[in-house]
Amino acid sequence: MTNVFKVPEKHHRKKRLFQIGIETLQKQGWTVTREKGLGKSSVRRITKNGESKLVSIRTTQDQWIAFPPNPKSKGWITLDDVHVVLGVSVDTNVPPQDALVHWLPADEMRRRFDLALKARKEAKRVQPDRRGVWIPLYQRDIDNSENVSYVGGGAGLDYPPIARVPMNDGGIERPRVGDAVTLSDESPLTISQAKRRLALTFGVPESSIKISVEA
Repeated sequence: MTNVFKVPEKHHRKKRLFQIGIETLQKQGWTVTREKGLGKSSVRRITKNGESKLVSIRTTQDQWIAFPPNPKSKGWITLDDVHVVLGVSVDTNVPPQDALVHWLPADEMRRRFDLALKARKEAKRVQPDRRGVWIPLYQRDIDNSENVSYVGGGAGLDYPPIARVPMNDGGIERPRVGDAVTLSDESPLTISQAKRRLALTFGVPESSIKISVEA
């Protein structure tokens, strides 16, 4: 998956996505603070109207998110400690114009990651200690039954964005050296890519998108 530390622009984008996650929570009335003692950079304590939760803010520049399995138990590092995962993803534009923010219940994400890890083990895939298991936000495993990498996917479709935020404070992020332009607005699309982009645009599940092509 994307290594944001090799390209400065991607590192900057990661910081911007995390900032968008914080700002989205604040705009929805949550007070956001660092949680002493956890020592995990993605975790924040959020409080509102007497309610308190721990949230892990996970950013993604390729629309996949990851958590590492706990090598000492059957659980997950970080994911087991929180109540909510706030997934902050880029849109499908290259370079991305908007961030999509998803409120994902941690119980549901643990269920998905458990399924993903089980599928990989059954497929005899090697899972190094503390290496993250990746699942796609916008691809369902039922659409890719021959590839175990997609098992557990689709949370971003089942839990539509709670916010869509411009990446550049209302402007458009311009292409920079090092950004790979692989999907411009004029690029040909597969049916699967078109369904995914339409689902994101309208905030509906991918399964509700029907495409008919007439020659």
